[in-house]
Amino acid sequence: MKLEGYLRGLSPSQVREVERLFRRSVEPTEIVSLQLGREIDQVARSLGRMIGVVVSREGRIEKVIVGTREILYLPDLGRYRLGKGRLRRLRLIFSSLSKGSSPAQIPTDIYTDLEKLRLDAVVSVRENGTDLSVTYAHLIGGLRVEEDPYHTEERFRYREGEESFLELMESVEDQLDAVPSHHTEENRALLIGVYPKNKMDWEESLLELKELARTAGVNIVDSVVQRRTPDPRTLVGRGKIEEIVLRALRLEADLLIFDGELKPFQWRVITNSTELKVLDRSMLILDIFSQRASSSDGRLQVELAQLKYNLPRLVEKDAGLSRLTGGIGGRGPGETKLEISRRRARDRIRDLEKRIDKLQSQRELRRQKRKGVPLPLIAIVGYTNAGKSTLFNAITNSSELAENKLFATLEPSQRRYVLPPTEEESLLGAYGSPVIFTDTVGFIRSLPEELRNAFRATLEELYEAHLLLHVVDGSSPYAEEQIKAVEKVLTEMELSDVPRLLVRNKCDVVSSGQGVLLGEDAGAISISARTGKGLDSLITAIRGELSSIVPSTHDYGASARWND
Repeated sequence: MKLEGYLRGLSPSQVREVERLFRRSVEPTEIVSLQLGREIDQVARSLGRMIGVVVSREGRIEKVIVGTREILYLPDLGRYRLGKGRLRRLRLIFSSLSKGSSPAQIPTDIYTDLEKLRLDAVVSVRENGTDLSVTYAHLIGGLRVEEDPYHTEERFRYREGEESFLELMESVEDQLDAVPSHHTEENRALLIGVYPKNKMDWEESLLELKELARTAGVNIVDSVVQRRTPDPRTLVGRGKIEEIVLRALRLEADLLIFDGELKPFQWRVITNSTELKVLDRSMLILDIFSQRASSSDGRLQVELAQLKYNLPRLVEKDAGLSRLTGGIGGRGPGETKLEISRRRARDRIRDLEKRIDKLQSQRELRRQKRKGVPLPLIAIVGYTNAGKSTLFNAITNSSELAENKLFATLEPSQRRYVLPPTEEESLLGAYGSPVIFTDTVGFIRSLPEELRNAFRATLEELYEAHLLLHVVDGSSPYAEEQIKAVEKVLTEMELSDVPRLLVRNKCDVVSSGQGVLLGEDAGAISISARTGKGLDSLITAIRGELSSIVPSTHDYGASARWND
């Protein structure tokens, strides 16, 4: 057994003085013995530092910890007993160096340790003349999340044998065991949003994060919003991190999802501080794409994006396993797991890029073949979950996947469709004008750059388009912001010059006020892809728009489906 904690500046005699605490013990039925309590307080005041002793439920001294005058940092106590209602079977007895005639005090950070580590109890001791002042706290169950889940008792003059510690712990564990638990549920997440005070659309951003989490199959238990300038180290600030950890613990959440992109350094600090799984908005989007990619091409692109995004986040917690440098005095076993993982990730990235480039070349050959057939290409674009796939199915009589979730469509789909002839074309015996409709992946704000690059082949279809149908969810209160987000991406892709039609979808469920916002006055064509309302007007508008873009191509009996 050896001392742990802040030992800098202690003389050998002082170290031996603290080590003598290992010789003590506590009766299993006692919260603390008078002799041990007095000795802990005497040593703490002699050194001017907080002293803590970790005692097992059987009364053995497991650890002795030296802190500073203000803080007692607990070392890793190992994995606690998993299971409903279980405690760690360890209690912390310490001196907080409190003064005055009041009972011994328990600092806030010690209460935090009680809850986070699920200790049996925390016990603050202070020698009070010939007596011992004791204040102890233990967990309780059945309270609301907003309430502190612990009970505190004060003993200004502590007497041994006043109550049985073993009976108290049995009662506490029975009480905790009776509290309904969600321990069997997976992916219980706490959403965290940090927004500058001048950001006005933060509610929309948080709502979108909730939809992303729902699409990924995450159970959202709560959300924490902070209006502040982001902290460069932890984003939310050190004190808020502790608050978030406690809230996650009380709600049995095992996942933290941040609205925004965490820098690799921030991600590492937060992960090490919370010991929970930490995701940011980009990681969540990548996970959704990974779940929904169905073709081999899509899976390769998603894997490439994930590797590029996660490569800076490959870290080794144990500094002792870091790679030894080469040269004299620095020769070692070679690469560690971390370096091997990084090298393999880089090799895999190069391999994926080559394979994706090859697939891109194959798609280019197919596009060149299509160019021999003079058919206009109409690309359906828009914000994710605006109803693009539903519209695609309604027009082309297809059965592509269409769900009320974000990013239901990841793979581009193409179908041949014949625009109904005009009266003049009917008199000439024409069946109509054949075109190709293509359904594309939905846009979203703050799309990870790695993902956008990896899916460049998917979005390349837009560069061949003669007309873009910009589909907008007319029922969304944030429709205008979504339009701007899509237009921004199209501008970044240098597609601003491609003609487009603004299509206001879901007019069957839109409110009257929103209808004025995105109705015909705004240049939009109102439709309901689900019920078919307004589709005839849309087809007429498409035909009129194409007449000024490409020469009319009449179909005299071709099939209604295009096979790429």
